[in-house]
Amino acid sequence: MKAFFEGIQTLFVDFLFKPLDGLRALELVSWFGANTLNWIFMIICAAAIVYWIKQLRIFDDAGTENQDTTAHSFLK
Repeated sequence: MKAFFEGIQTLFVDFLFKPLDGLRALELVSWFGANTLNWIFMIICAAAIVYWIKQLRIFDDAGTENQDTTAHSFLK
């Protein structure tokens, strides 16, 4: 059983976490380079939020949104 868990450790430490080790080394050279992936994710999330708010406004302006408090059966 010990070999099984050591195999899992080897898989993660020696193979799957190698890109993260590269990011850790890159941070010492360039903070912006190491955090580029985070900035990309934040831009994607911001774009998704803007799109979502625009869609909410479209449905609100059209009057198709049911804002009655009994819109769901569990609220009755």
